[in-house]
Amino acid sequence: MFKKKRWVTVRKLGPRIALAGLAALAPGWSAAYALDPLPPPQGTVILVVSGNIEVTNAGENAEFDREMLYALGMSQVETTTSWTDDTQVFEGVLARLVLDRVGASGTQLVATALNDFVAPVPMSDLQKYDVLLATIMNGKQMEISDKGPIWIVYPRNDNPELQDTKYNDRWVWQLRELRVE
Repeated sequence: MFKKKRWVTVRKLGPRIALAGLAALAPGWSAAYALDPLPPPQGTVILVVSGNIEVTNAGENAEFDREMLYALGMSQVETTTSWTDDTQVFEGVLARLVLDRVGASGTQLVATALNDFVAPVPMSDLQKYDVLLATIMNGKQMEISDKGPIWIVYPRNDNPELQDTKYNDRWVWQLRELRVE
């Protein structure tokens, strides 16, 4: 949404100015987006991002309600899990989009669940795979009683290496916080 708006504005400036403007924007495109202020959540906070981040809206943290996450763009992953039968359809936001939005920098995430379960998630996973912060499973919003409000979901059916059990601990359900280290 922001990129499209920026492109329309640049396009109106004329060919030479537009090319110069695009060249100047290209290297820091996602960085410029990440530095936009993050509004305060209007609804219930379902995710807190903390640690090595540049953009905050609650002290040193970035808090997101459901609508703020959805505004980053929804994606879908169809995959099996070690905890459910058959293939499930998950919807949510790619984890890397959330981290780009807050200007995260680091090599690892520490994912913490509502029950204080903690698991490390390498940042490299988020660049290599479409790791989803799922909030919807099979068309239904996930509640705490069914692994919600957020479940970290790996696209294991699309990437056979993700079926290795070493990835299972990274599928944090009832996610409440991502700390960037």
